[in-house]
Amino acid sequence: MYSDTKRDLENLGNGLWAWVQGDGSWGWSNSGLITGEDGQSLVVDTLFTGKLTEDMLEAYRRADPAAAQIDILVNTHSNGDHTFGNHLVGDARIIASEAAREEMEERPASFFKAAAADPAAYGVFGNFLHNYMGKTFDFSDIEHTPPTEVFKGSKTLTVGGRRVELTELGPAHTRGDIIVYLPDSKVCYTGDLVFHGGHPIMWAGPVGNWIAACDHILGLDADIIVPGHGAITDKSAVQGLRDYFAHILAETKKCYEAGLSWEEAAFEVGYANFDSWLDRERVVANVATIYRELSGGKVNPMQEDVLRHMLRYSAGAKCPHDEACGCGKAH
Repeated sequence: MYSDTKRDLENLGNGLWAWVQGDGSWGWSNSGLITGEDGQSLVVDTLFTGKLTEDMLEAYRRADPAAAQIDILVNTHSNGDHTFGNHLVGDARIIASEAAREEMEERPASFFKAAAADPAAYGVFGNFLHNYMGKTFDFSDIEHTPPTEVFKGSKTLTVGGRRVELTELGPAHTRGDIIVYLPDSKVCYTGDLVFHGGHPIMWAGPVGNWIAACDHILGLDADIIVPGHGAITDKSAVQGLRDYFAHILAETKKCYEAGLSWEEAAFEVGYANFDSWLDRERVVANVATIYRELSGGKVNPMQEDVLRHMLRYSAGAKCPHDEACGCGKAH
């Protein structure tokens, strides 16, 4: 099932590694390995399935003897493509933000496993999972393994004598996003606060927090950015993401002030400068989250409605209405 997707281990130097999966589209997330001189090791995120995570861990073990035993696992946020392989790290300390652990408990691996096995029984979510991920990933080997340690704000670790800084910058993508920064190597593992080459998806927001997170990362003394999805990059991708959010915020405000519904705005906001980015349907979720913020919570789209319109958007719908709506737009 996974043989056609390129998965590469990239040596960042100085005992740091990145595992990069495919083009970074739905479910194809990245991970990192940090090692110290005394043989200690830290992994940044597991992957969407047990098989994918085991392949990654085996690559780490081949590359660096310190990976024979993982001492610490850091989950950058709650999403399953960064956590569903947690059970394969054995006795490691598993660290995340407090908000991330809360989110993991709300929709655990067992829910995804059941929805993937019987999509029709899970309504819109089952349809969404099947269309975007269920055809690609085998969820039969995932398990719910939550963090054993949580924090708020910031936390500093020492791995083999080197300083590893964890900083909570969410809520943005999810409620509990953190980054992992190594000052000695000028490397930052961002989790899904950075998507490279694909549209980000703002499940939590507010958008101002994500823009502030970009500013924080841009302010770091970092030459290498390991995004949550997409190719390893530098700060130019972070700046591009910041520009993206500034753009959709401005365009969504225009729609809101013009009296458009959030559904109409989601199909109206233009993305000419980002046509080359993957997964354009995520604009629907991003606009919905911004409408929630602009309205002070008065407009609060249900997740199933957001998912339904994302499915329609990716299928080529030009507006949020039925095909015979008579709105005058091409369907």
